[in-house]
Amino acid sequence: MKESIVFCGNIITDQLKIIPRWPDKGMLVPILSAKRTIGGSVCNTAIDFKTLDPSVEVKAVGKVGTDDNGEFAVRVLESHGIDCSEVRRTDERPTTFTDVMSIESTGERTFFNLHGADSTLVPDDIDVAALDCGIFHFGYLLLLDGMDAPDDEYGTKAARLLAKVQAAGIRTSVDIVSEQSDRFARIVRPALKYCDYCVINEIEGAMATGAKPDDLKGVCEGLLALGVRERVVVHCPETGVTMDRAGNFTRVDSLRLPDGWIRGTVGAGDAFCAGVLYSLLKGFDAETLLRLGSCSAAMNLTATDTVSGACSLAETMALDSRFGRR
Repeated sequence: MKESIVFCGNIITDQLKIIPRWPDKGMLVPILSAKRTIGGSVCNTAIDFKTLDPSVEVKAVGKVGTDDNGEFAVRVLESHGIDCSEVRRTDERPTTFTDVMSIESTGERTFFNLHGADSTLVPDDIDVAALDCGIFHFGYLLLLDGMDAPDDEYGTKAARLLAKVQAAGIRTSVDIVSEQSDRFARIVRPALKYCDYCVINEIEGAMATGAKPDDLKGVCEGLLALGVRERVVVHCPETGVTMDRAGNFTRVDSLRLPDGWIRGTVGAGDAFCAGVLYSLLKGFDAETLLRLGSCSAAMNLTATDTVSGACSLAETMALDSRFGRR
């Protein structure tokens, strides 16, 4: 497999605002601090991945608006050494953004999202012949209106794109956004038929398969039965599991993190995914894959934004011996 990776999908800016408490209806609370950061599957996972190993070629594919938020997102990606030559600009909609309201004492967050430029992304926007990578990671299903749209042949536009990428000899991977809806069967399942890898949390896995969230092995079996070709990986706060097409099941519990370690949780799933994808690209065994995924997620927890906690591969894996497992 070629040691390069493409991240395609959501490119978002987060407007992070720290507040002392959530107000009652109609009431006011002060904003203690505010900053703009990047977010979304492409930005979070690509930067986490590139920080693990800057020597690997990483490319971003998606859409931003012709506005300051779009310029900001591309500038941040490029500052981390990520190729943005396939990030398109559009004046149809502004760059997608999320207002993130975070309670100072607990880190609990509430999100208000504008579906912007990346919602207009469709398969025709992506030059598959120019990808030239080992893995093509797509995120997020359920949050890209153009890709979630129906397709007469493949079920969804995302499934059509993934089928085309697979036909070019590139391994495909998907991530899903967490939502409570009845859209999983209609939107997620068609895409799984054209995935080599699927990296999601237990709630998303349960919604996609119909298994119970605490039946992690059943979730893995269900995802493979729905068409994932090579490997599924499911993570939750307590543990991470993976199963391959041959039915080999591996579990690695989460790290014993000390009090005060966690400053924020947004982007932890993307950080876990970055560790998994790096392991897949490098051919690591299943246990190492899960260990790196959980260590990468743990690093993410040290920052209030989505990527500032990311560290090198050596620093990240050092957490394993530093803290031990549950």
